[in-house]
Amino acid sequence: MRSFRTNKSAVFAAAALSLLSITACSTQPKAPAAVVNVLAPGGKLRAAINYGNPILAGKDAATGEPMGVSVDLALELARRLDVPLELITFNAAGKASEAVAGNSVDIAFYAIDPKRAEDSLFTGPYVVIEGAYMVRQDSPIHSNGQVDRAGNRVVVGKGGAYDLYLSRELKQAELVRAPTSPEVAEVFLRQQLDVAAGVKQQMQADAKRVPGLRLLDGRFMEIRQAMAIPKNRAAALSYLSDFVEEMKRSGFVANALARHHIEGAEVAPASP
Repeated sequence: MRSFRTNKSAVFAAAALSLLSITACSTQPKAPAAVVNVLAPGGKLRAAINYGNPILAGKDAATGEPMGVSVDLALELARRLDVPLELITFNAAGKASEAVAGNSVDIAFYAIDPKRAEDSLFTGPYVVIEGAYMVRQDSPIHSNGQVDRAGNRVVVGKGGAYDLYLSRELKQAELVRAPTSPEVAEVFLRQQLDVAAGVKQQMQADAKRVPGLRLLDGRFMEIRQAMAIPKNRAAALSYLSDFVEEMKRSGFVANALARHHIEGAEVAPASP
């Protein structure tokens, strides 16, 4: 885990750059003081950024600093709260959710899941992505329905949305856990496992990088990525949920996906 700090002027400058084509957002009023006190009780907004999902965040090739749609959302929220932003990076969603449970961060970005809801409060989703299976070219497995069979070993990133989901859904196949989602392909190959599971874009990149791999058609799950806060911050959930809905409605999220060249993710529909 590493911390990336930025002072208030840097937050405002970065947010302004990311909002050049979405001027409507910059005219919104600042958050009420009561909301600021709940979301940033220490005088700054501590945002957990998950490097384990390339849809949400990655490192800038030139600077090495965090970048991505989740970073853009954190910047805009900090601007509205009028507080400095601290980005705390993790290599797996499970570790980010543990930080939320322990109140060591104020907001986070990961998939909605019943297990995580024990410690997290979620907004509606801001993007929807797909989970996909990957096998070897000569594998006898040719469809998603053939995965959950006795003798099959399926590797996922420990604590990720796919781990939580497949832990509930797989009844016969054995689940094997890689330390993080980006390490799934390595564990899959090294241990000669039968199936790799993860975000579709990561599976596609691995299949392109390593000869002899292929993805199964379709998806095994739909992943709804949302903003999360600790359970004891319920007083700010309504504000944060409205913020997410505005970011979708205004085009902020779509613009961020396009700017960071993210393919295969869709802006989530408006929440009821």
